[in-house]
Amino acid sequence: MRYRELGVIDFHVHFPVEDTMGTPREPRPPQHPLLQAYARERSERMAKEWNTDPVEPPARTEEEIEAALERWVGEVEGHGLKRVVFVSANTNDRLAAIVRRRPDLFTGLAHHRLEPGADVELRRAVDELGLRGYKLLGPRTELPFEDPALRGVWEFLAERGLPVLVHFGFLGRGGGVVRHPRIDPLSLFEVARDFPEIPFVVPHFGAGYFRELLALCWSLPNIYIDTSGSNQWMRWMPYPLTLEDLFRKALETVGAERIVFGSDSSTFPRGFSERYLLDQLRACYTLDVPESDVRRIFGGNAARLLQLGDEAAAVGSGVS
Repeated sequence: MRYRELGVIDFHVHFPVEDTMGTPREPRPPQHPLLQAYARERSERMAKEWNTDPVEPPARTEEEIEAALERWVGEVEGHGLKRVVFVSANTNDRLAAIVRRRPDLFTGLAHHRLEPGADVELRRAVDELGLRGYKLLGPRTELPFEDPALRGVWEFLAERGLPVLVHFGFLGRGGGVVRHPRIDPLSLFEVARDFPEIPFVVPHFGAGYFRELLALCWSLPNIYIDTSGSNQWMRWMPYPLTLEDLFRKALETVGAERIVFGSDSSTFPRGFSERYLLDQLRACYTLDVPESDVRRIFGGNAARLLQLGDEAAAVGSGVS
């Protein structure tokens, strides 16, 4: 595993814990049995295509959460990663407790609904809990990003220069979201333009909205591309795309300084999805991306966005 030399930081990981804390959630109507069956079929198909084992249930009890934490320590150390960034773990308090156990390996982003007053929880998550950014789902956000009632969130993030990871594009599988006012990265334009101090990170190469993401990147200097996941959305485009195409266009549009590696790893027994890392590294080396840029994409940029100080300098210089 020669990638151990790169000081890889995985910017996009989910800690596998179930909602047992009574977290308020948006009410969702029950799904039709035909859509449930379609979702199962798609999941089974993906398991065959990617040769994945059945997913273990998420952790529920304190003992199970502790066991999952230790398994993730083993994943990071066993694969020689520099660190992973958990973008969700049920609640901000839960995630902060996990990160505190191994701050040398784990970093976390706050993840709670973007709504009026969300800045109060965000400030607590950062100042009291030690989280280092904010994670949002565009297709689960009801108010426009530029709504004046949300301005306090952006002002706080701009003041601290903290990254915001915003999922746009397809969400879910069978019966998943494909239409929403904030499914398109361009819906972020006004806020990203008005707060250039905030690094906005869009995962999965835009998840079906790559053209729109590139347009946003072309216009604004504070938009970053997260490479995470299987990126199967490429198959559903009306034109052929490969992982090499995504990296090539991203490099041409924004350069290596604004591309951030992520895996979208979460559940066990898979744990860290090494396959996604290897596929992405192969794409970069196929394109003859310079080694210095590979180090930026797979570690240095994440360390800089997370304000990791000496760690960012070490990763960027090739010292792992």
